[in-house]
Amino acid sequence: MHNEDYVYLGVNDHDIDLFEGQYQVPHGISYNSWLIRDEKTCLMDTVDVRKKSEFMQNLAAALDGRALDYLVVSHVEPDHASSIGAVLDAWPGVTLVGNAKTFQLLENYFVLGSAARLVVKEGETLSLGRHTLQFVTAPMVHWPEVMFTYDADCQVLFSADAFGKFGGIDMDPQTDPEHWDDEARRYYFNIVGKYGPQVQAVLKKAAGLTISEILPLHGPALSDAIPHALELYQKWSTYAPESDGVFIAFASLHGNTELAAEQLADKLDNRGCPEILLCDLARDDVSEALSCAFRYGKVVLCASTYNAGVMPFMEDFLHHLQAKNWQKRTVGLVENGSWAPMAAKTMKGLLEGMKDITVLEPVVTLRGAVKAADQPQLDALADALMQ
Repeated sequence: MHNEDYVYLGVNDHDIDLFEGQYQVPHGISYNSWLIRDEKTCLMDTVDVRKKSEFMQNLAAALDGRALDYLVVSHVEPDHASSIGAVLDAWPGVTLVGNAKTFQLLENYFVLGSAARLVVKEGETLSLGRHTLQFVTAPMVHWPEVMFTYDADCQVLFSADAFGKFGGIDMDPQTDPEHWDDEARRYYFNIVGKYGPQVQAVLKKAAGLTISEILPLHGPALSDAIPHALELYQKWSTYAPESDGVFIAFASLHGNTELAAEQLADKLDNRGCPEILLCDLARDDVSEALSCAFRYGKVVLCASTYNAGVMPFMEDFLHHLQAKNWQKRTVGLVENGSWAPMAAKTMKGLLEGMKDITVLEPVVTLRGAVKAADQPQLDALADALMQ
């Protein structure tokens, strides 16, 4: 094995506030890239143009005067490919390697002109000398052109966005899989979550490979944690609940619905519920809320009525869940309305557009403040959730 031929060129971005313009990344993000120095040199992806200068310095130092022979494009999304133009300018003799869809999408971002291209298909290989790269197509994980690359010499899988996570790798203890879980889960369900069947398809391909290390485009390399990561990806891509407990998400107009959510949480705790997590949809990051809704098999939605419908934060949350193919969950509903409660009807209507969602009875209806007379409804819902 010749892992010493690999040079890490990636950079950490701690200046970014929103990944893909929407996901909060308080610990930043890493853009990963590697150079394989063999008889031929091969660059595995570039980085976001935001960090182009640092990356280009890393690449020039790693090449140390050698020519750059190949650039494998695993994924065309700009956080990985937007520095390709700079690489072509600096090393115009490089050959771009991708599948047919790769080059179709690259034309949306660059004028490739006379740049040399090597179009590869599923299972085809490229010899660099000691290292032979095998290409594994992974369409819709999470763009149609996505491609994994396997190096049998080192038993390394370059996994594109799969097995990635939020956070710079300089802040990530790579030997702590539990630390990896939370931001990998949030990354997976918000970025890839819609495409469970496609993830299943590529996991079956990967099962035929002997893998000692996974190198994703975001986050740390995985070695000892590979079995743990594969187990989670199996659950996540089949939409199976990961944790035994109840996730309670609320959107409260004046605090009364929030109080009902807290009281329900107390009742569940008194009944021995193993995990209970509360989320304020008006204040907490929606990407975190979505991740939690996928993590737990039972979810309670608590919302105030608003304009003969439901609070906008709850409506937005349900649209996010539907867009990410949320399914196979048991849902409890708590609505509030001073004169004409409509939140539950609106939430049920949105849930009907999702697969395999079971709505529990009773649906709790409150009118303003939570009263002693409301406690039997909350008790009954707590009992139903514990069954």
